[in-house]
Amino acid sequence: MATSTTYTTKQWILASKPSGAPVLSGPDATFKLQNVVIPPLKEGQILCKVLYFSNDTGLRNFIQSRVAPERFYVPTVPVGSPMRSGIIAEVLESASPTYKPGDLVMDFHLGTWSELVTLDAANSQPLSPLPNNLPLTHYLGAFGASGLAAYSGLVYAGGAKAGDTIVISAAAGATGSMAVQIAVQLLGAKKVIGIAGSDEKCAWVRDHLGAHECINYKSSTFLEDLKAVTPDEVDVYFDNVGGDVLDAMLTRVKRHGTIAVCGHVSGYNSDEAMGLKNWFEIVSSRITIRGFIMLDYLDKAPAILQELIGAAADGRIKLQDGETVVEARIEEQPEIWMRLFSGGNQGKLLTKLIV
Repeated sequence: MATSTTYTTKQWILASKPSGAPVLSGPDATFKLQNVVIPPLKEGQILCKVLYFSNDTGLRNFIQSRVAPERFYVPTVPVGSPMRSGIIAEVLESASPTYKPGDLVMDFHLGTWSELVTLDAANSQPLSPLPNNLPLTHYLGAFGASGLAAYSGLVYAGGAKAGDTIVISAAAGATGSMAVQIAVQLLGAKKVIGIAGSDEKCAWVRDHLGAHECINYKSSTFLEDLKAVTPDEVDVYFDNVGGDVLDAMLTRVKRHGTIAVCGHVSGYNSDEAMGLKNWFEIVSSRITIRGFIMLDYLDKAPAILQELIGAAADGRIKLQDGETVVEARIEEQPEIWMRLFSGGNQGKLLTKLIV
């Protein structure tokens, strides 16, 4: 079925590649808002109204990265192209037998910063109701890329198991908050230690998520605190941040321990090389460092999601207060996304798009 109506949409495109932090205004702005006419649907496509944007630090690498585009794990965003993100959307028109108007769909990373978007039905995920009337927005967080990355990073990349001591950085973020609960509730780790950016966030990680300890990396006593909470050293470190925190953790990982690298948020907005004074610890303690992405484990995703949803349904995993949802117009989306880099969220940061 061809689109019967001509639609236009406001859409953010990548106007220039930033060398440091993205620029939100002025002649060198990273993004530009424009009006776009949507072409008629082709067979197998659906036209959707965007309801929610997923805000993720990793999107920074979609627009500029030291990794060459041909070596990157998904297609990057060229200048002049729409900015991409995960979305939840409502089908308006369909040229696919899979979907009908009114259906809700999700796309992990091929949605765009637009009010309306055309998706390939084959790459879109239908949304089913969640138990206990949990919000469907969790499909973009706890039951989406964040939860899958947390689980696969701990279990498959990190080899974490019952009885381990596990440290998780960015523990109050979308992926870190799930990793803490998975380590405590599903893996039965001996000790789970979070690292976060404020005393308030650390209190939430301990009291709400169940971490045995949480320390503030911005504290003047961070290195002493880290040593104090890891007297027996660390089996698995789940790294979301890189930089100075990774450097400190190299001195606390056990001989033959593992570091599972999920992200490097401390360096996403910097063109400076990451300096690690403690790099030789890798040799001295024979530490394994393994980078991963959740797409590596998509064959395991159905079983992982079944376990995560079941754990949320019976209360082992807590999702209350695990989302920061900001209602905003499309014009505000770049600024909301940038809040991730100043710690302006607890758990998953989502934009609820309003018109």
